[in-house]
Amino acid sequence: MSRRMLERLKAAVIEGNVKRAKRITEQIVDQEVPSTKAIRALMSAMKVVGDRYERKEFFLVEVASSASAMRESFKVLEPHLEVASASMSGKIVIGSLKGNIQNLGKDIVAATLRSANLQVVDLGVDVAPEEFVQQAKEEAAKIIAISVSMEETVPFLKDLVEALRREKLRDQIKVVIGGNAVSENVRKEYGLDAYAVDARDCLEKVQALLA
Repeated sequence: MSRRMLERLKAAVIEGNVKRAKRITEQIVDQEVPSTKAIRALMSAMKVVGDRYERKEFFLVEVASSASAMRESFKVLEPHLEVASASMSGKIVIGSLKGNIQNLGKDIVAATLRSANLQVVDLGVDVAPEEFVQQAKEEAAKIIAISVSMEETVPFLKDLVEALRREKLRDQIKVVIGGNAVSENVRKEYGLDAYAVDARDCLEKVQALLA
């Protein structure tokens, strides 16, 4: 039954049916299906949407509808996130890199980190490399978490590393990246500290870096 509901949720998000996605999510919560499974279904749905957009099978209006459906679903799920409290403390600055206006994945990661009782400062979307560094400095953050969904914006990571070095903070502040446009190879190329596949992986990487 839970698998069927998750498939229905995925289909509703792909279709951009906000009301149906919200109703199914409420049923998922009522039946105590793990929220992590529902979130994976949401991310899987948005990957399908992204792929269809790349193939020009979807246009911006369809993408926006799907994003709205996912957002409403996540609002229902967020209070029920099941995450073990982090054993380490530390503040994290998070945001979507300059040129990236997609915030859904970033929002899920931020909520997951907060659910583990970590301090999170969310800078939003389209954040310049220098702003990440400045805010991390002002907040005395130990980690910068960056979402990158557009490949053409990946080179801005170099600017971020250089900004950290100018401020003599490269050894003090760790950088975690995630999103459709980055990978472990990108992490190595720019000399960053961790690459996270999804929200739960990001939490594990953050905990390891704080340790």
